Amino acid sequence: MRMGYDLILEQQQKLIMTPELRLALKILQLPTIELEELVKQELETNPVLDVIEDNQEEKAENPDKDRDEEKSTIEEIDWKEYFQYQGKSYCLENTGIDDSQEMNYDNLICYSDTLKDHLLFQLNTLKLGKCDRIIGEYIIESLDDNGYLCTTIDQISSVLSASKERVEKVLRIIQTFEPIGVGALNLMDCLLIQIHALGIADENLESIIKDHLDDIAGNRLQNIAKKLSITVAEVQEYSDIIKSLEPKPGRSFFCGTECRYVIPDVFVEKIENEYIITINDNYSSRLMVNQYYKSIINTEDKSSEALSFINDKLSSALWLIKSLEQRKNTLYRVVKAIVDYQRDFFEKGDSYLKTMTLRNIADEVQVHESTVSRAISGKYAQTPRGIFEIKYFFKSGVGNEEGEDISSESIKKMMRSIIDKEDTSKPISDQAIADLLAEKGIKISRRTVAKYRDEIGIPSSSRRKRY
Repeated sequence: MRMGYDLILEQQQKLIMTPELRLALKILQLPTIELEELVKQELETNPVLDVIEDNQEEKAENPDKDRDEEKSTIEEIDWKEYFQYQGKSYCLENTGIDDSQEMNYDNLICYSDTLKDHLLFQLNTLKLGKCDRIIGEYIIESLDDNGYLCTTIDQISSVLSASKERVEKVLRIIQTFEPIGVGALNLMDCLLIQIHALGIADENLESIIKDHLDDIAGNRLQNIAKKLSITVAEVQEYSDIIKSLEPKPGRSFFCGTECRYVIPDVFVEKIENEYIITINDNYSSRLMVNQYYKSIINTEDKSSEALSFINDKLSSALWLIKSLEQRKNTLYRVVKAIVDYQRDFFEKGDSYLKTMTLRNIADEVQVHESTVSRAISGKYAQTPRGIFEIKYFFKSGVGNEEGEDISSESIKKMMRSIIDKEDTSKPISDQAIADLLAEKGIKISRRTVAKYRDEIGIPSSSRRKRY
């Protein structure tokens, strides 16, 4: 056996991810709002990059008109008024409103009262002593977004150096505020507060809320009827009352932190009988290389450090512009393929959404599936039927007897229609739903029916049953 060191030549193929390629993939995957942030950072760090402003485009298109407007503006200035106020640190500014900008009410910020604002307003209308008012404000500030008290009476008493009886007294006052049920310690307490506010005095109802909420949730009404020695029909009535109450009293109030804004990356508009696709690209078409640095390249010594620095920045700028343009083209082609594939959906509605995979679109656009995945990641499309996440159009499904693919979304709508027509005293089972779908040529298993039913938020047949 021979051991030693040898020199061996091997030929291998590897995919090396250059920084430029990484940037191109990152840009393709970014949605519009994050892409704008990236471009802003590049503009701050790369002096070679520049943005064509709107007024610069107008000057380039019509320089004579711009000079005429500038001359007209100078002639309209009241120089006598200007010099009159010069000694008073007054500066005459052009405060005219641009008539081309229309009032857009979407740009106005609307403020809505929060739950705590609403409760503090009610607290301030009461004649309370200073100590009770402080306790009330502390309790209100200790409520969560659903209106439940996040601390205990003992902790409030300890922090504010107040007696437990006094804290409980103020808490009971707050529990009478609108919306009814706020200030509760738990779900049971919240429901009891609401039935007392409604004037319902029923021992059986209170007993069910205190001891049998789990049975109500599981629709096990026979267990409750047996324990309380009442009929199942009576328990059903109590169950209906409980389900009509609000388990989260505070959720009806607007909370700014929960508001999500979506900026569409793609606009799909129907003009006559054709769908026009427009990519939302505020920056890619306005980026340019600063002319000043172009002149430096022509005059600077080739061996200077300044020229080397500018060349590096110039390469980075050109690659960014190229990557943005490539992203625009790829996204356009992908969305166009989706619109063509799902044309029935755009024409007729959700029920006509077809089964579609990444491979379907990748084959049509002639790119890899991973490219399609990156192109649609986190992006939204504004269409004639509303704003959708582009991933919404990629649906799994099954084939029918005619060999056509039916998306899971269409099957869910069929299931909901079947369940809406069922006899609530004898709810239809998952297997029966599967059998009905099979009669329509859609063969899916009972487990798939259960999965789809859970996804659309419909409980099982045992929980849907009414007595």
